Amino acid sequence: MNRIGRCWGAAFGLALMTAACGSGDTTGEGEQASPIILRAPTPKSEFTATEIETTLDALVDKINEGAIEPMQMAILLKSLGGFFTPITTGANRAMGELGVTGNVVGPSGTGGDQQQRAEAQNEQIGQAVTDGAEGIGVSPFGDAIAAGIDAAVAEGVPVVTLDTDAKGSKRAIYVGTISEAAGVTAGNTLLGLLPPTLGTVVIHGNVDPFWVDGLNRMQGARGVLEKADYTVVVRQTTWGPNGEVDDVDAMRALIETADPPVVGLLGLHDISYRCAMAAEAAGRTDLPVVTFDYDLKTVEYMRQGLIRATHTQRQYYAGYLVPYILYGIGTIGLEATKEALAPQMFDESRLDVGLDVVLSTKVDEYNRFLDSIGATQ
Repeated sequence: MNRIGRCWGAAFGLALMTAACGSGDTTGEGEQASPIILRAPTPKSEFTATEIETTLDALVDKINEGAIEPMQMAILLKSLGGFFTPITTGANRAMGELGVTGNVVGPSGTGGDQQQRAEAQNEQIGQAVTDGAEGIGVSPFGDAIAAGIDAAVAEGVPVVTLDTDAKGSKRAIYVGTISEAAGVTAGNTLLGLLPPTLGTVVIHGNVDPFWVDGLNRMQGARGVLEKADYTVVVRQTTWGPNGEVDDVDAMRALIETADPPVVGLLGLHDISYRCAMAAEAAGRTDLPVVTFDYDLKTVEYMRQGLIRATHTQRQYYAGYLVPYILYGIGTIGLEATKEALAPQMFDESRLDVGLDVVLSTKVDEYNRFLDSIGATQ
């Protein structure tokens, strides 16, 4: 088996490594050895996802057993900024290491409703196939893009979804956060911070069945806490211009009146810093608050000690994995790729990138890690 070459690139956080460190070894008389794919080493940190790194090494080992082929791919995202900035960084870096031809592109237009954005994304998928893409990664605008995915697969082009899924489509693998597992992790984080006296836990989450991922995340967390005999009250997340005032007022009232008394709060979305605002408004800054994502306000409340921990979704790793998975499918086939990825597969077709659990005392360390991989938002 060929071994993966690992070499440092200058200014790792900015540079993309190519697959051209080269090898002059031969495997037999007059026979040139297959090229070796080179992965840039991820800086070592307590936040380095060592389990993902090990799984990727196994996939590259498997790919390197055969011939390395040129490939063209396209990565289509809902956005290139904000939450998607680390995804863009990871995907670009992986394509550079693989030496493939491809681009990471955002939506083809702005505005419109979800259906219109999905239709535009379907057109993007079709255009990528026309332009010669041999593999496509896409962050779907809902299940409505299943038609575009299925059309690409019918043309022999494998599709991998990331961040959000299109479960009813013929996509090969989904890569990202698994909502139910994320909820369980968040529930366990709060559980470890709660006092021994049982009471009420307020979850700032989703109960709307039309948002399946949000519902699954909430149910995962709720199950952990109820199994530990806590009373759980869910405050439906309120979006929109008055959402912050409504959420804070409602959770403050719960803190002041709940029976049994509130002993902790858990927020499951990027605006979950509102839990800390509610505790502060109720004069209960002693309550443990655990949140989700890494909004600037979340970080501010963590530095103040009002949020004890948050959970981030490893967007960089989701973006980084997709080109390697597409390349694996294209060179060794889907089943062999899944076999190599097995330690990270949540089920037959979903890969869980997991979460970073960031304690309030580790904000600076986490920021340094994000900077080291070029994954700040």
